[in-house]
Amino acid sequence: MTSLENSDGAIYDLIVLGAGPAGLTAAIYAGRAQLRTLVIEPKVAGGEITLTDSLENYPGFPEGVGGFEFGMLLEQHAARFGAEIVYADVNGVQAEGSVKEVSTASGVFRGRTLIIATGTVPRYLGVPGEELLIGKGISFCATCDAPLFKNKKTAVIGGGDAAVEEALYLTRFAEEVHLIHRRNELRAAVYLQKRFFENQKVKFVGETIVQEFRGDKKLESILLQNVADKSTSELSVDGAFLFVGRTPSTGLIEGIEMDEGGFIKTSEEMETSIPGVFAAGDVRRKLLRQVVTAAADGAIAATMALKYLELGETM
Repeated sequence: MTSLENSDGAIYDLIVLGAGPAGLTAAIYAGRAQLRTLVIEPKVAGGEITLTDSLENYPGFPEGVGGFEFGMLLEQHAARFGAEIVYADVNGVQAEGSVKEVSTASGVFRGRTLIIATGTVPRYLGVPGEELLIGKGISFCATCDAPLFKNKKTAVIGGGDAAVEEALYLTRFAEEVHLIHRRNELRAAVYLQKRFFENQKVKFVGETIVQEFRGDKKLESILLQNVADKSTSELSVDGAFLFVGRTPSTGLIEGIEMDEGGFIKTSEEMETSIPGVFAAGDVRRKLLRQVVTAAADGAIAATMALKYLELGETM
């Protein structure tokens, strides 16, 4: 399938926003289908997975693979099938109409279909040492990184369902799991709390906030403060998992239907409320946010973009 031309230059068959596992998988499938494909990414190939030292639960890598290496492999794979990749910040998106328009620091790009695979960003605590130690003991995904902390001491920061679920998952590997929460009771579902308090490996540290993450080349301890009496203490840990919420990266997408959390609503075919616009990966409303499900979303989204273009050509 060839791209259209107009007075402003080439119009891509497909523009993909985001070069994470969802976006680059979409580019691979689209490229193999002979769609002229452009991927726009503000940071690095692989997205947030590049912050993970070792990805150990993706099929085909029994010994694990470094997050940065995995991102580079995805980029190479997409490029092999002709996908173009532009690294630039996106300033605006016009998704309505037969031609979608994306404004970036490197220019304006137009496409007949659009896949939004911009992912989410974790909410940070904003305390000293946090950004320095991300990927060096601080993680945002126990399912991804828990095996790295086998027989070690860990902490989970948060009090909702995700925090408790991930703390329980960590107990399969870690020697100790301290759940740190600013309130004196958890916000998680009752059945999760029951499982949590019945587990001998976990310890609830309530009415406590994180003041600082400490360590040189890796996380070594957390400085804590009791919110009631303002006393401080230091907890020695090898790993800390932050679950204080995630924010979908949809700030520049207007006119698309989202849920109350800002995640894009899609059908099982990754279709959004705007014709010709699809969403894939963590940015959409879904049950499980993992690399393998992001890749599956990307494959489906690209396949549906192709069908959309084929139906359009026969109308």
